[in-house]
Amino acid sequence: MPPEIEKLGRDELLEVVREQYEKNESLQFENDRLKKLIFGAKSERFIPEVAPEQTSFDFGASKEVKKEESAIETITYEREKNTGGKKPSRQPIPAHLERVVHEIKPEEDVTGLVKIGEEITEELEYVPGKLFVNKFVRPKYVKPEGEKTKVLIGKLPERPLPKCIAGPQLLAALIIAKFIDHLPLYRQSQVFKRQGVDIPDATIGGWVNATGRLLKALYEAHKKKVLLSIYLMADETPIPVLESDNPGSTHKGYYWAYYAPASKLVLFDYRPGRGKEGPKQILKNFKGHLQTDGYAVYDEYGTKVGITLMHCWAHARRKFVDAQDNDRERADYVLAEIQKLYALERELKQINAGKEQIVAMRKEKAAPVIAALKQWMITNKPEVMPKSAIGKAIDYTLSRIDALTVYTTAAHLQIDNNPIENSIRPIAIGRKNYLFAGSHQAAENAAIFYSLFATCKAQGVNPHTWLAETLQKIATHPINRIEELLPGWKPEATVSEKTESES
Repeated sequence: MPPEIEKLGRDELLEVVREQYEKNESLQFENDRLKKLIFGAKSERFIPEVAPEQTSFDFGASKEVKKEESAIETITYEREKNTGGKKPSRQPIPAHLERVVHEIKPEEDVTGLVKIGEEITEELEYVPGKLFVNKFVRPKYVKPEGEKTKVLIGKLPERPLPKCIAGPQLLAALIIAKFIDHLPLYRQSQVFKRQGVDIPDATIGGWVNATGRLLKALYEAHKKKVLLSIYLMADETPIPVLESDNPGSTHKGYYWAYYAPASKLVLFDYRPGRGKEGPKQILKNFKGHLQTDGYAVYDEYGTKVGITLMHCWAHARRKFVDAQDNDRERADYVLAEIQKLYALERELKQINAGKEQIVAMRKEKAAPVIAALKQWMITNKPEVMPKSAIGKAIDYTLSRIDALTVYTTAAHLQIDNNPIENSIRPIAIGRKNYLFAGSHQAAENAAIFYSLFATCKAQGVNPHTWLAETLQKIATHPINRIEELLPGWKPEATVSEKTESES
């Protein structure tokens, strides 16, 4: 035992033991959590145990008798006899796919025979994507005009990148393969090599970066449209970025994500760090409801005039899921209460409730549950160790309980910010495949693609069709009408505070 410990009195020793116990509990919790992340299930679904008030009746039967009875079991059942009726049908092959007809005639001579019908069998087949060359031939003509002559030649179609050999369809395919299908550029280069075409991954990277710069103006128009919303969800996720000053090392940058539920628009804003500078610049003119995960950077927005800060019940629930191994009884109680809140939201969707009905039912059923939870946490907080998992879960939720209640006050607000987390998920998958961004500029370009593709998904737009068409048009499209090229754009769909507040 260290000498400084031997000199301590009884009360001081008890305090040291308490601190060490809390530290041990915290370390054990972190260890269990890491094991669960690596080996355990990721689902947060809560299935409550049988309520204690539900009595189990045995009716005097002994365990030995039950065991003997279950040793041999006879199962009988009835089923309808198959009399040649309809068999389970497989999903039909989509009608829009090209049909290549192969007519197979009998081996015997059918000359003079009457055709009475035909059997049709369809097989779904695949031909690997192919590269081809658009060869533009423009004949030149000489037109005499007095003493001078004029050369006539056809106008070359506009191309996305004038000095680039890649056409809009190829550029769209390359970008979508990386940012939607998570296929790194060097792997795409290998795919082309199998087709006998050598396109270095550095060349492809140059094309992708140039396309990002081309879409910059469209991205800025998209950003303005998102920030017109009066209800935003916000979150952030890291992205490793190569350091130009220190080759081989990476810097942790961040994508700050914003989602406008009413207009289904997603915005990713790249920043070199996780400080408050990012949201401070983006949200400097924002007014309305801001829903976050409880990250401290957003706390100051709760005090700004015109902004109502909301928090997310999914994040609060996650804290108690993590605390189940620490204090099962308390954690399960809270999870069961939170489950009631989500059950109400499902009910509202099922009955297609109107705005007034949503607010009324939330105030009637959800608000009392939250108020009771608040009182329960106030009562139980002194009874648990502050640094234990259950203590942290209670402290996290209790300190945010007012912001967690805000969603009950308006119909267009949501119980959690899961939609923004779903938009971030492709970035997490992409990190595991291409590992890092090559530079801060590359990370900014990626934010452009992620923003527009996430919006395509939310709007139900085919990203390849949209991007290829946009790249074909954007070079000659008027800059003052650039928003017309955004995914799912409609003249009447312009976001405004009035239309969103009515949604």
